[in-house]
Amino acid sequence: MHRVPLVTAALALLASAAPALALTAPELAKVVATIDERQRNSGDWKALCYMEAKEKGKTDVVYELVVYRRDEDDKQMFLFTKPRAEAGKGYLRIDKNLWLYDPAVGRWERRTERERIGGTDTRRGDLDESRLVEEYDATFEADEKLGAYDVHRILLVVKPGVDVAFPKVRLWVDRATLNVLKRQELALSGRLMRTAYYPRWKKLFSPSKRADVWYPEEMRIFDEIEKGNSTLILIKEIDLRPLAANLFTKAWLESKSR
Repeated sequence: MHRVPLVTAALALLASAAPALALTAPELAKVVATIDERQRNSGDWKALCYMEAKEKGKTDVVYELVVYRRDEDDKQMFLFTKPRAEAGKGYLRIDKNLWLYDPAVGRWERRTERERIGGTDTRRGDLDESRLVEEYDATFEADEKLGAYDVHRILLVVKPGVDVAFPKVRLWVDRATLNVLKRQELALSGRLMRTAYYPRWKKLFSPSKRADVWYPEEMRIFDEIEKGNSTLILIKEIDLRPLAANLFTKAWLESKSR
């Protein structure tokens, strides 16, 4: 699979950046807070996700998983349904701890935010709501062009004591819509680890929030260390009705894995 036209255009046009129009500190804070708020859903969240993982020298693998979230309590669960070898495997995040359950061995193992979900280039946070204000300090870098889009380029550095997959993040944010179009994730040293593109955003009305909630319908993630490895994520069939009270438990996930 080739990168979307947005990717090619973006790389070609970055060199012709528009003159910088620096955001003031209050303006920057408002932009970052709005990115979070647009993606936040105050109630429960259930979505069917497809992941297509490409690994250099290996056969492509297509995954299907159901993502459950209860944002108010900061709980999250993934349940893999395909392929057959992964069916029943799941992740549970509760009390800021991430656990992996493998039904083949019937055992839970604690994982970090750097865990590759299902062995793909996906991290847990890719399927969570945006928490930029909570997790990072932001610095404005430039206003420039990303393909046909006028964007803010913003650098985020993790706050002390916060566990995230990548300590530094650089965002390209559409100035017109405040959709994130591109995201680079870096090690503390500044080494580029991953690049992600968000070519399609959608919204739906959230009864619990009483407002629209935005989400990236498509994500394309490229491994910058293992060149040639990438993951396509498609988010489908979103259901915002309340979930069962006992869903976010190890017992519930184990029952679905039998």
